[in-house]
Amino acid sequence: MAGKRKIPGRIIDEICEHLANGVPLRAICRMEGMPSHTAVYKLAEADEVIRLRIADARARGFEALAEQCIDIADDERHDWLLSKKGVISNEVAVGRAKLRVWTRLQLLAKWDPKRYGEKVVQEHTGPGGGPVHQVTMTPDEFRAIAKGIADEV
Repeated sequence: MAGKRKIPGRIIDEICEHLANGVPLRAICRMEGMPSHTAVYKLAEADEVIRLRIADARARGFEALAEQCIDIADDERHDWLLSKKGVISNEVAVGRAKLRVWTRLQLLAKWDPKRYGEKVVQEHTGPGGGPVHQVTMTPDEFRAIAKGIADEV
């Protein structure tokens, strides 16, 4: 990294701490005294140890974001309002909480699909739910069947 400004180790430690708490890198880099996100990316590309530290901190940050979803969903403090008609649901606060949870879940599914994405399973069954029977045929047999179907049409 000759000629380039080196990011001090304490700054890398602070970046990793914020990442592990679920703070996005660009938000961290907007904090006073922090390097630009491009400088962090360039350093991570050039230094395998820092790249692995950042990746590990991000993985822990994903867990922090998942925990935030639970905290947001469980927080009922703003869900109810006292009105002249009595206690009513605060639909704005509930909707905002849903959006906050949904946004985090969508990001987690994109950033770490193995852990937070939806699992898609395809199962093939035959008639009546039984097993699928695979038919093997030669190309000539296939052409003959295809020709027979075409002749019927």
